[in-house]
Amino acid sequence: MEVIKGWENVPDYLRGAYVTIGNFDGVHRGHQYIFSKLAKEAAKNKAPSVVITFDPHPKMVIHPEIRPFYLITILREKLELIAQMGIEACLVIPFDKAFARITAGEFISRILVEKFAVRKVIIGHDYTFGRGKEGNDVFLIREGKRLGFDVEVMEAFTLNGVVISSTEVRRAILAGEVGKAAHYLGRPYHVKGTVIEGHRRGQKLGFPTANIAPEKELLPPDGVYAVKVLKNGNIYLGAMNIGTNPTFGDVARSMEVFLFDFEGDLYGETVEVFFIERVREERKFPSVEELVKQIAQDVARTKEILSNLKDEFSS
Repeated sequence: MEVIKGWENVPDYLRGAYVTIGNFDGVHRGHQYIFSKLAKEAAKNKAPSVVITFDPHPKMVIHPEIRPFYLITILREKLELIAQMGIEACLVIPFDKAFARITAGEFISRILVEKFAVRKVIIGHDYTFGRGKEGNDVFLIREGKRLGFDVEVMEAFTLNGVVISSTEVRRAILAGEVGKAAHYLGRPYHVKGTVIEGHRRGQKLGFPTANIAPEKELLPPDGVYAVKVLKNGNIYLGAMNIGTNPTFGDVARSMEVFLFDFEGDLYGETVEVFFIERVREERKFPSVEELVKQIAQDVARTKEILSNLKDEFSS
């Protein structure tokens, strides 16, 4: 998939494209439904398939007071996931205050028509665009008829009666419902990070852990999780603790994982953690001995969870 940075740089070979537009944070199953349709229709009609998205997320510019702003996928992850859907090109528009002032009509005329000579636009049921969100499905359909391109509005994608959205995915992750989030995403939620120095207590307790500095702010709540960890193309099973280690009186929040079948030094290495299921909440224990007993139980429970997992996990 070709990635184009900036709408001024759209190549001529993408003229006559089939296009979808959106933020697509998380690239969840609702987004995948749109991408699949886009790719199939474009191929059937011998047209390029193009996704138009924005970086940073528009809400980060329009509402700078919202901090932290929890992204499910950073740009690199989003582009990798879109590419897996068979999309030919992705236009990433740098979103700033100047671009936020572009009207819906200008967006259509300057980008969809002038740059892409678009043949068809496929959008989600609730998508809005342009200054003040003035562009919606009704506006786009009307302009399509006037300017000569087709518009299709996809109905909401639901699972068990729930409309799948980036908001629902974030809500599930922040509630610790990582299994539910995986169901909505079509894959486990994952976080990449670098292994850093920790307190080295795990080694003394018999459960050596790797402390991870995550590249994303969106983490599940404090607790113990059954995880899979990807390192250099290899998958390892493990138990992850997120929290402040209250038994030791720590203050800083940390993310550390005990890998079941790994020996060696991980410091400085990059790993990806895939959250499978929450085992329990974090709590303070009356003694280190009680904590060690609980860790042993957590490890046993985590192994049980992961052994019952269908062998369908992929990186």
